[in-house]
Amino acid sequence: MRRPVLLSTLLLILATGTPAAAAPPPAPGPVTLAATPVQVYGAWHCGNDFCTWGMVRTIAEFDSQNHWLIDRGDGRPSVNLVVLSFVNPLSLLHQTTDATTLDGVPTGMTSEVVNYFTARGVRVMLSIGGITYTDDWETALAENATLLGQRAAAVATRLGVGIEIDYEQNTDPNLTGLQAFIDAYRAVHPYDTTGARPQSRLTIDVAAGDRWLIDLNRKATGDWLRTDAPVLDYANAMVPARPASASTSQASWQEHVDGKPQYGPPVPPLAPAKFTGGVYIAYGGRPLPECVDYATSVQRAAAPYVQTVAPHGAGATPGMLGFMFWAAERPSTRGIGTVPPNTCEGGAGAGATALSIPVPMPALRQS
Repeated sequence: MRRPVLLSTLLLILATGTPAAAAPPPAPGPVTLAATPVQVYGAWHCGNDFCTWGMVRTIAEFDSQNHWLIDRGDGRPSVNLVVLSFVNPLSLLHQTTDATTLDGVPTGMTSEVVNYFTARGVRVMLSIGGITYTDDWETALAENATLLGQRAAAVATRLGVGIEIDYEQNTDPNLTGLQAFIDAYRAVHPYDTTGARPQSRLTIDVAAGDRWLIDLNRKATGDWLRTDAPVLDYANAMVPARPASASTSQASWQEHVDGKPQYGPPVPPLAPAKFTGGVYIAYGGRPLPECVDYATSVQRAAAPYVQTVAPHGAGATPGMLGFMFWAAERPSTRGIGTVPPNTCEGGAGAGATALSIPVPMPALRQS
């Protein structure tokens, strides 16, 4: 049976001698990816003497300079992780005691400072290394990498903290030694998927993208940060040489997600769930929006990317783990730092509210 001809179609045929063309389908709207909640929202902390931590401080004085970290203005912390930076690896190996160091650990990294944060649900880690101590990493790994790992594990046990590896050797890093360090640490504090034991948290710093610390990044991505056989909990993509825009930062982070197949040997892709992105919170002689104005900050502009970036060869879930800020209090002899009146409730603190940062940090995604 023939279908009835619609009046509008019949009139068009009569007028033009041709049947009407079917209307095109509506254009599809933009695809919106589901946002994965940010889990890590932390700050490296340099103390009041430019990342040396060489003096014991009273908690009252420490709080006067750092209260914003544990109170964004409503009693809730601005971050869920603080990384005390830095421990000299050679001093740790030798168990050095001098005017600024006690048994290999800076005298300012006390149990009282650790408890200041953990009592509010903020996780604490110690960072071993930093660019200043690169040569000392080399010496310590060559001298006795296994003992260094054991002594790092003992400090983690004593203070109830995790450990971050910040080994910034760009040329021919001692990866055999670093493997021995990690093996020794993991023999004492095995990998823990629940995150319940602070001492089991062992992380590593890599460059902002894949074009610096290449050998270290290749080894870490290929052997230690795999989702099927994890050895380290995650990596931090560090800040670049100077503050960068959200788009520049995202391009660097995407390099980790994509890997570098064109390199010889190639750098494999890194699962988004296995790294954080570093952002400056203080730099030079002016406050940054990351500290004082969340509305115009890099972390606000980059948050959609961080929460939705798709795996590209590694991992199963979208979204990076979150953000790390460089750095609280006084990271440099130049600049204002994050001390009063330039504290960061309006930047990092407001971001913690906007992004619904969990405090304490939950068990991290594993894939």
